[in-house]
Parts: sequence; structure tokens; C-alpha cells
Amino acid sequence: MSNRLIGKVIVITGSTQGIGKTIAHFCAKEGAYVVVNGRNSETGKAAAKEIETMYGTKAVFIHADVSTEAACRELIEKTIAYFGRIDGLVNNAGIFPRGTILETEEPDFDAIFAVNMKGAFFCSKYAIQEMLKTGGGSIVQIGSTNAYKGAKELVAYSCSKGAMLTLNRSIAAHYAKDGIRSNWVTVGWVASKGEIELHESMGISEAQLKERAKTAVPTGEMQTEEDIAHGVMYLLSDESKQVTGTELDINGGLGL
Repeated sequence: MSNRLIGKVIVITGSTQGIGKTIAHFCAKEGAYVVVNGRNSETGKAAAKEIETMYGTKAVFIHADVSTEAACRELIEKTIAYFGRIDGLVNNAGIFPRGTILETEEPDFDAIFAVNMKGAFFCSKYAIQEMLKTGGGSIVQIGSTNAYKGAKELVAYSCSKGAMLTLNRSIAAHYAKDGIRSNWVTVGWVASKGEIELHESMGISEAQLKERAKTAVPTGEMQTEEDIAHGVMYLLSDESKQVTGTELDINGGLGL
């Protein structure tokens, strides 16, 4: 542990599993107090307890469905009630029901934008309000290569990430003077448990998936959750105090 985040309070949305959970572990390993967030209380409480046991830092689970403004506000308010401040926010929560523009119906479109975009927007809003009181902070938007064009069958997800990229640039441009930074991580093709299970449900094994990556990804392999977390640690830490509005590509060259 290098203590890059010692004493900082970091909120990670959608962190009961997958990339978000790995980021939460990395934050704790770097000395942060961690807020685990998600919709499943059982897995969320277990994740927070695991973090406290493994790293000896404070971790709390706050249940919140970030698809509503009220829940986003409550998430930040409970963080302040528990820790007294917020120094970092990672907008990681996201859903990606598949469908082309011809197949996507309004309920799926609304659900995708509610979690992916509205969640990032209002969590950022209430985090910024608190960061203004304490001299600043760092916001990290977990983006995607899909924001720039997107796969044909992920059109609504891609549009939500494109909007999130605009949000990132807006916050960075208008709050830098207040010591508040916002940066975006362009995630590529991650070999997460969810991604593997999704493809297995379509009859594609993990081995076949990784074989496809050899030609689909310029570096020849899928990224790991740890690859993403390493980049997020840099953006949350004071090492990146002069970095804002950037797009950090952690995607093996995917999309070039």
C-alpha cells in the first residue's frame, strides 16, 4: 500500500461487484475510506465488510438506486453524515441492455439513461456541492469506447456514454477554479465476470471470448478489472492534481 488516498473519502457507484468492486478494493488499499454503493444490500454489506477486514480501513455500504435524483442526493447526504466529507466520486454504475436502434423500446432507453446518465449527473451535482465546501475533489467518469460510435446492438448505451463524456468536459471546464476535477476513463473490452457470463449465455465460452480478443483488440487481449482500477487510482490521487477534462484510454487500443 502506498497510501496515495490516505484519509480521503471515496464514493464508488455500482461497486458491489465487477469493476466497481475492484476499484473499491484498490481505494481501500491506498488508504481511503470507502463508500460501496449498489442495489443489492446483501452483496453490498458483504463487500464493505470484506474491505474493512482486508485493509483495516472504514468502509460502509449505502443502498441507492442512482436512477433517480432523490437516491443520488441521499447517497451523498449519507456519505457526509457518516464521514463528514467527500473527496472523490467514481461514477461507475451502468447497465447495457442490448438492442439496435430498430429494436430498442422506450422503457429500455429510459432505464439505460436513468442509470448511466442521470445517475452520473446527479451524483456529480451533489458531490460538487459538498466538494465546494472543502476545497475540491476528484470525479472519475467510467466511460466506454462505445461513446464515440458504439456497437450496432448497443446504441442506447452508447448514446448514454456519449452524454456522460459531455458531462465530464462540462464539469472539468467550469469547476477547475474551485479545485474540482473531472476525468473520464475510456474502458474497452473487460474480462469481467459479468461479461464472461453474458457471452456464456450466448453459447460463447471464456476461452472463445479471449481467442476473439486476440484479433479484435490491438494489444491482443481483453483488459482486466485491475487495469481499469490502476488508472482510476491515479485520477483520484493528488498525483493528477493538474489533470482535468482528460480521456484516459484503458482499452488496449480498441477503437483506434
